[in-house]
Amino acid sequence: MTLSNLDPLLTPPKRLAAMGIIAAATKVEFGYLRDELDLSDSDLSKQLKALADADYLTSKRTGKGKTRKSWFSITNTGQQALHSHAAALRQLLEPATPAPTDESTLAV
Repeated sequence: MTLSNLDPLLTPPKRLAAMGIIAAATKVEFGYLRDELDLSDSDLSKQLKALADADYLTSKRTGKGKTRKSWFSITNTGQQALHSHAAALRQLLEPATPAPTDESTLAV
């Protein structure tokens, strides 16, 4: 078990949550993500930009003016990164060797 298997880009909870929502759908609209994650527009934009810059997400804009919407989809790279990160988290939470339960063997 090693922490190096965690993806530093997916470690922040906001990004991980966004990726989880987007991975569960074909595409997700910005407003839906904002409302589900209870984030401001600027905070969500910052998180999504980091993911898009890493090629974890693609975005597409539709409409014009007040009807303009931004849609996000996960890429194959993003799917693989999310899968690997989730496996690393499971490994941390379910270690192969059980932790000692005898108080005399616990490190202080």
